[in-house]
Amino acid sequence: MKKIFFITVVTFSLFSFTTLHKYYLALTEIEYKENSQSVQMIMNVFIDDIEDAINKDYNTDLQLSTKKEDKNTDSFIKKYLNKHFKVSINNNVKTYNFIGKEYDGDIVYFYLEIEKISSITSIEIKNDVLIEHFPEQKNLIKATIKKERKSLFLDKKNDKGLLNF
Repeated sequence: MKKIFFITVVTFSLFSFTTLHKYYLALTEIEYKENSQSVQMIMNVFIDDIEDAINKDYNTDLQLSTKKEDKNTDSFIKKYLNKHFKVSINNNVKTYNFIGKEYDGDIVYFYLEIEKISSITSIEIKNDVLIEHFPEQKNLIKATIKKERKSLFLDKKNDKGLLNF
């Protein structure tokens, strides 16, 4: 009987701890494709977090990754990303194209691209995605330019960083 009680208490404690202490992390991978002269970016975030942020910011009900998903989801995502994710290359602000999205379990991947980039000496990223609604949010940026990899770790106190190549 003591074993059953102990197992129940431990299981409940672990379950409570993990549900109360959720982590907030998004990853953006940036890669320069020299042959196509483009910067390709993949951002992944938790579906429920981005859905919550967009629904609150734009007073909508996206219901991502369900049959009830709003038909204007992509336009809301583009609008949100354009406000919260900025890229400068070689000290010039760049506009990126939203290529699409893909769901995988509880993660959504956003595919972004900047075209007509002949060379890169620096990339500056401003990323405050989700931070307004989740102050503990961390946004990890990993960039690969001509086989050189560099990273940034952005958060509420520091939402902008510069990588020199």
